[in-house]
Amino acid sequence: MKKINLAVVGATGMVGRTFLKVLEERQLPIDNFYVMASSRSAGSKLTFNGKEYTVEELTEHSFDKPIDIALFSAGGGTSEKFAPIAAAHGCIVIDNSSQWRMDPEVPLVVPEVNPEDIAWHKNIIANPNCSTIQAMVALKPLDDKYKIKRVVYSTYQAVSGAGLAGWKDLENGLKGEAPKKFPHPIANNCLPHIDVFLDNGYTKEEMKMVNETRKILHNDEMRVTATTVRVPVFDCHSESINIEFEKPFEMDELLETLKNAPGVVLQNNSAANEYPLAVDAAGHDEVFIGRVRRDESVESGVNIWVVADNIRKGAATNAVQIAEEIIKNMQ
Repeated sequence: MKKINLAVVGATGMVGRTFLKVLEERQLPIDNFYVMASSRSAGSKLTFNGKEYTVEELTEHSFDKPIDIALFSAGGGTSEKFAPIAAAHGCIVIDNSSQWRMDPEVPLVVPEVNPEDIAWHKNIIANPNCSTIQAMVALKPLDDKYKIKRVVYSTYQAVSGAGLAGWKDLENGLKGEAPKKFPHPIANNCLPHIDVFLDNGYTKEEMKMVNETRKILHNDEMRVTATTVRVPVFDCHSESINIEFEKPFEMDELLETLKNAPGVVLQNNSAANEYPLAVDAAGHDEVFIGRVRRDESVESGVNIWVVADNIRKGAATNAVQIAEEIIKNMQ
């Protein structure tokens, strides 16, 4: 297998450190490895595969050296400036920010769902929003079989989705301290407010889910709505997804479809109180699905409960899986 030169940009952040962990676990064929971050973190040390690396400051010249793939998780502003520089040097950027997701020239990829879209990249590939990624793994096999007419998302998102500052707000809030990241206390509370509010009354996070769902499933006409909520959970996003289909379905067949879908673990035994839980999904790369039941208010609808680790499958692992697909095609 061809060995590659790989860089992690934003290596000292929550997702960046998880990139390193996932890359170690999945044993990508890496020759030269680089870790980059802002000037604040430059000079610090990170360990990867038992070897210590010094964090380089990300500059306009960081990609003068040959780098095949760069995993970016350093925020939209950094991606806006540096992803095109890397791309111009022949490096394929897999970007975890929202900067490129809705650019029609940039593929938005979940490898279990639309790996074929990787083929038309122009050296930048976008990693979808964490809450969208897990939903897509659940929805794609159902869309293929029954054709989705409408989706209603209600999410229950962990504080780690807001980075280290969000994590600290919950940790400190449980000790009675005032929030610094969120506009209200998150401890013992639920905030129906993720990202900024837009003119239509939705938050940016909600519209990300709407627009990214349509782009990934290649259906601009799909009816999608969302309410996204931050909850006092450290890790793993949970989602209630209501789906209406064009075609009728039999429940046994639908369950079998989910059970056999790539990246899915079906936990759907209500009689034994078995359903996906955030505490069980933590540290895993699969998407867990349960509470599957017919929506009796419409002709052909279903409710499902979907849980995944937002830092792993919702960010780092998905990006590494994209890298794996690229490496396969380099052979």
